Amino acid sequence: MLTTCTTERQAPAGVAATANANANANANEHAGAHLTAELSDGLGACQATISPKFLYDALGSKLFEAICELPEYYPTRTEAGIFERHGHEIARACGMHTTLIDLGAGNCAKAASLFPLLRPAQYVAVDISTEFVSEALARLRLRFPHIDMRALGLDFSSGLALPADVRAERRLFFYPGSSLGNFTPAEARAFLTRLRKSCGADGALLIGIDLAKDKAILDAAYDDALGVTAAFNLNVLRHVNRLLGSDFDIRHWRHVGFYHEAAGRVEMHLEAREAQHVRWPGGGRDFAAGERIHTENSYKYRQADAIGLLEQSGFEATRVWTDARCPFAVIHAQALA
Repeated sequence: MLTTCTTERQAPAGVAATANANANANANEHAGAHLTAELSDGLGACQATISPKFLYDALGSKLFEAICELPEYYPTRTEAGIFERHGHEIARACGMHTTLIDLGAGNCAKAASLFPLLRPAQYVAVDISTEFVSEALARLRLRFPHIDMRALGLDFSSGLALPADVRAERRLFFYPGSSLGNFTPAEARAFLTRLRKSCGADGALLIGIDLAKDKAILDAAYDDALGVTAAFNLNVLRHVNRLLGSDFDIRHWRHVGFYHEAAGRVEMHLEAREAQHVRWPGGGRDFAAGERIHTENSYKYRQADAIGLLEQSGFEATRVWTDARCPFAVIHAQALA
């Protein structure tokens, strides 16, 4: 192999370090201002909203781990069963030595379960909770020291700017669970289209899609008897207080979760237990007793509609694996030229 070395003039180490620190500080300040504006606008809207991405601070991520262990919450164990039964077929469809980009990686457990089969050349764990995913990746490196790993703290719901150290070759975006349902169908199409642009000519997508099912199953999954989902939803107010400087008191709110059959989605809300005024720097709002803040949607698709959505976004579904006992699909989709 012929290696060409190019010498470039560089700033002294101290100057470069200071410049990088200043650039990072400016980027963080800009991101913080964007998040506070998004929260303030959402809370001030006629129907108050908080984006579901704010559910996942460090504590929220741990609470979601607990949700995944609940008997009512079927998506995690159903998807895991599909991976266990069809793992070798999934590996053949995806191929080995890919650049595995795990969106919403959390504790990285789902991707890690596929490492022995996929043998990725590089693993990139992307999550909005930087602290949580970095800790998970540190543990994972001990188990798989031969895999090049990167942790990337990023709100990928609005953009996916991957750094230069993420391999461009054979990118396989991994989006398990039912997180695509957090987007409206139009938002999901826009999101998948952005993924297609980041795939490159030889990229692909391995995605989990929760399929439509009985209302009673969905109601229980998003409002469990133990109250873990309620704690997960209420914790977003603590996170908002930190980010926005607001004074929400979680004792004055209750969790509401249900399947909205006409809209084809599960909805999660926080409902005011009593009339109250909430303040934050530069704003505030009166909430009447019974008024709600909409915190999450989870759309449930028919399989044909899910495949159609992928096709509209520049992908071709090549294989679909399902569980007939509890409708759920794992789909491998190749990027179209």
